Amino acid sequence: MTITATRAAAFGALVVVASVLGFAAPAQAHNYLVSSTPSEGQTLTELPTEFSVTTNGPLLTIEGSITGFGLEIKGADGLYYGDGCVTVLGASISEKAALGPAGDYTMVWQLISEDGHTVSGEVNFSWAPDATFQPSEGTSAPATCGNSTAVPVASGPETTHGNADLGDVLWIGGTIGALLLVGFVTFLIVTRKKKA
Repeated sequence: MTITATRAAAFGALVVVASVLGFAAPAQAHNYLVSSTPSEGQTLTELPTEFSVTTNGPLLTIEGSITGFGLEIKGADGLYYGDGCVTVLGASISEKAALGPAGDYTMVWQLISEDGHTVSGEVNFSWAPDATFQPSEGTSAPATCGNSTAVPVASGPETTHGNADLGDVLWIGGTIGALLLVGFVTFLIVTRKKKA
């Protein structure tokens, strides 16, 4: 094989692999937390209009359904303070909550990433209202919109899980296809050289 043929084969292989990886990589990206209200470690002195989580990209809702989305506000007393009415808009989820007594709280969130995977996490914050604040009474279970039925949300640090999706299949299949194509092109170049 001549140097020119070798370079052409190597360049062709590089273009194919880069194309496959460039196409498949975006399908692998899960949404991640960009900002939240409140932010991690923040001390609130006034109630925000709503508690929210914003990610790096649009969230996956199917025909307006918010199944799989959740936001819970839990106090150090073990009680829940959110109203259970989660709103999904673009890259954000939000919920209204009336907090209880001063202290530490955790906002636990769960959403469906644009690639179809569930992503969850938590934001810890403190509540330090002024002396005139009348604390709300929490509930022993998270509320759903309009009542107090429990709707558990995964807690703990940000996690991703789920079965292989179309993005995984495309990435694996594309990589195998690229390797086969590189092998085939190399074979053609070598056999062509031998015939000449």
